[in-house]
Amino acid sequence: MRRILAACSVALLASALAAISASAAVRGNYLEVRSADVYTGPCFANSETNLEGKQAILAWMIREGSWQGVKLDGLSVVAVVRANATLGDLFHNPYPAKAVLIVDAKADPAQRQALRSFAASAGGQLLAHVVRVETAPIEVEFAGEHGAVALTAGRLARVRTRSLCAADHLCGNEEVYYPPLTRVSHAMPAYTLEDAFSGQGLGVVWDQVDKRSAFVGSFTL
Repeated sequence: MRRILAACSVALLASALAAISASAAVRGNYLEVRSADVYTGPCFANSETNLEGKQAILAWMIREGSWQGVKLDGLSVVAVVRANATLGDLFHNPYPAKAVLIVDAKADPAQRQALRSFAASAGGQLLAHVVRVETAPIEVEFAGEHGAVALTAGRLARVRTRSLCAADHLCGNEEVYYPPLTRVSHAMPAYTLEDAFSGQGLGVVWDQVDKRSAFVGSFTL
């Protein structure tokens, strides 16, 4: 009888810990834009290898959850990356990469620190070398159409995407050639209408348009 009670107690404790862990998870929407097509055919991808795709903008829009005991509901963090080679290419090493982190201006000091820690964990090696941290108002608008997102991070970065359509199939062999750079729960490729960075720290700025270079999805960490 004691063994049965002990087993039940362990099971209840495990269930409670799992519930606490699930409630503490950080969940939200994810946006990623690269300077090379991610939805493309091998012929197009090979023409860009080690020439394009060295820049990326990644954004986590947190819907709910806590990180290191700090609530982050409704906050966002954006990372702008410049690598040494095409990100996602298996034959060239893009690291070490440089990153600029943009933290939501709505966050208080504790939340800003938690957002930095969260981004470092979510970005992994991609964000191992942050050269500059900025604070800016981050605004995100999701249109009714799947894949249509507008993101602005102050005057530092902006992204606009839409869903892919039949006219975006140029060679007929398109596929998700490069997967997302970070761990996501779900992601679909999207068309990039605009992808711009005008900040300091990376030694380069850009304003690109019209590429099949985005992912729109969700995450749980």
